Amino acid sequence: MSTHASAPIHLPPPIADYFAADTSDASEVARCFSESAVVIDERREHRGRPAITRWKAEATAKYHYTSEARAVDVSGPDVTVTARVTGDFTGSPVDLRYRFTLEGASIARLEITA
Repeated sequence: MSTHASAPIHLPPPIADYFAADTSDASEVARCFSESAVVIDERREHRGRPAITRWKAEATAKYHYTSEARAVDVSGPDVTVTARVTGDFTGSPVDLRYRFTLEGASIARLEITA
């Protein structure tokens, strides 16, 4: 199922929670993930909730940004969200691809790529 920018974006609950907490609370972001989840961002791997909390806190301190989900593609447990990210970084705004793998009511994996 693909949804494009002209239609409302409906995100699965853990992913909606991730984007809601994204720029405000690193520990709240980490709670969207399973205990042993993996995040890959800027070619670096962050494994487990404590590492995910550190990653998000560092990213939020380093960059000030907002993200807007523009498209979603759901294929079983895999959900790809394309989001427009705007902030105080070189190349802003940029469209990033967030590839989530869900495991029950949690995110088991997230890979962020341009």
